[in-house]
Amino acid sequence: MAKSSLRVSLVAGLGVMVLAACAPPSDNGGSDSGSGGGSDAKTATSAADLGGMDGLVKAAKKEGELNVIALPPDWANYANIIKGFSAKYGIKVNSAQPDAASQDEINAAKSLKGTTRAPDVFDLGQSVALANTSMFADYKVSTWDDVPADFKDENGAWINDYGGYMSIGYDSSKVPDVTGVDDLLGKEFKGKVALNGDPTTAGAAFSGVMMASLASGGSADDIAPGVDFFGKLKKAGNFLPVDPTSATIESGQTPVVIDWDYLNAAESKKLDSWKVVVPDNAVIAGYYYQAVNADAPHPAAARLWEEYLYSDEGQNGWLGGGARPVRADAMVKAGTIDKAAYDALPPVNGQAVTPTVAQTEKATTYLTANWAKTVG
Repeated sequence: MAKSSLRVSLVAGLGVMVLAACAPPSDNGGSDSGSGGGSDAKTATSAADLGGMDGLVKAAKKEGELNVIALPPDWANYANIIKGFSAKYGIKVNSAQPDAASQDEINAAKSLKGTTRAPDVFDLGQSVALANTSMFADYKVSTWDDVPADFKDENGAWINDYGGYMSIGYDSSKVPDVTGVDDLLGKEFKGKVALNGDPTTAGAAFSGVMMASLASGGSADDIAPGVDFFGKLKKAGNFLPVDPTSATIESGQTPVVIDWDYLNAAESKKLDSWKVVVPDNAVIAGYYYQAVNADAPHPAAARLWEEYLYSDEGQNGWLGGGARPVRADAMVKAGTIDKAAYDALPPVNGQAVTPTVAQTEKATTYLTANWAKTVG
């Protein structure tokens, strides 16, 4: 399948489980007393409930702050997205440290409930999101109709935001060119191949193992060949048990990284020799889940943040970070997509596979039972 048509296919499928690289709570959200939002904002299911966008903006500016969690600045261009939102509306964004998983977002919301330090919004992987929908506030952004039904809750509890494909990023000055997963078993890759996280808890790593499974004759129903592949990788001495970051990539500590294509593509802008490949025979696609905390201390700002993310500006912001925005099809049709950024997305060929919730749960069970004893 051609690059352009496959980008469309990602927007037509169901998101795979991914756990956002995200941050634990910090104390930068202000005092624990009071809240800038009113009851109208807490129960608003659309901007119309607050008198339209003007009313929502007014209420959000009155609150003056927004608490976000799980948004690393170099993840899908979040640094610039946060700056853009703050500059446009004059709202201070309190962002937590970017080094935890989706479950930490939920844990923070529970432990900080009732304080002004609780997260206002969530950016979650599939399994964590769908297990905690009771914590989400129903809200439909103004561009709701642009998002396909499979990518949102019918009542507005959650909506997919941005996605991509699992990929192999590598420093071409340190290792040979990579065309597929099996190449990583070569002696030239000894001590050089890193996976982004633990696949039993981190979605990027989970999808990396699923990619290896597809490349090794497995399927979305059978992740075992992927676990076996990493067992072989370890036995060959090629597996590097280091969580990759921009720093480890740029220093040369992790010359090969299995991660989402938009994260690997971002490194290409910093390191000229960094290349990215999505294996033709193992195309794994996935989206993150966006939701408003039902107990958000800044309920109007939370909803305005969602409006911003799903506006052309916000969607192009994610695209600027190499991620594929969920409204891409509608924006291409309307001519509002950043064409240069869209055309610059890493080439992808082959049929995309997007594991279902049931397949993800089955694979997670297998990983929990077998990953440590196989790869450890």
